[in-house]
Amino acid sequence: MSYRDNIDQQKLLAAFLAEHDVQLSEETLGKLYDFADLVVETKQFGNLISAKDSEKFLSRHIADSLVPYIYIVKEMDALAPAELRRDDRWADMGAGAGCPVFPLAIAMPEIQFYAVEPRHMRVEFMNFVKEKLHLTNMTVVGKRFETSGLTDLDFISCRALSTFENDWERAEHALKKGGRFLTLKSLNSISHLENDPAVNIWKYSLPNEEQDYALVTRGNR
Repeated sequence: MSYRDNIDQQKLLAAFLAEHDVQLSEETLGKLYDFADLVVETKQFGNLISAKDSEKFLSRHIADSLVPYIYIVKEMDALAPAELRRDDRWADMGAGAGCPVFPLAIAMPEIQFYAVEPRHMRVEFMNFVKEKLHLTNMTVVGKRFETSGLTDLDFISCRALSTFENDWERAEHALKKGGRFLTLKSLNSISHLENDPAVNIWKYSLPNEEQDYALVTRGNR
């Protein structure tokens, strides 16, 4: 079943967004559904996701991928509204099959995104998706982040890549002064950061998931 027809999953995603006082246009939601279908149904690039996760891709992976967007809308817009962020540059390390970078690029067309991933089949898949969804604000970089040549970035993100410390060490040198690093983790994996004044922890839960999660951010001063 296409996610455009999967009403149960659409309702779970809608409830998650409503919980955080965020609304997306029908056009944006449609592209998110199309992205989900491409990840779940496209087979020529290998198995991109488990059968179990494919049944809850909107409520688990799309919702999780949109957390940095929700954070920016809620926490950062007062300081830097969308029109002032136009042409910001955002890189996602270890982009894999495109989460969170593709949902973020769909939700924030004013920002230029770079999906950085060294594995050839994943790179081929993301280029395929970029063309299918006509994402002009997306560049797929088929390299390790350390050799990508990307510098002076406004945002760098990653999702469940490594430890926070390792991820930050990889990202720090490529952030501009005042830039921000954002990473999505399980809450129990970052409990040791609770009292670290250099980081901000934004806790959240996902629909029908038992564990809790956290968006951890750190600015480059």
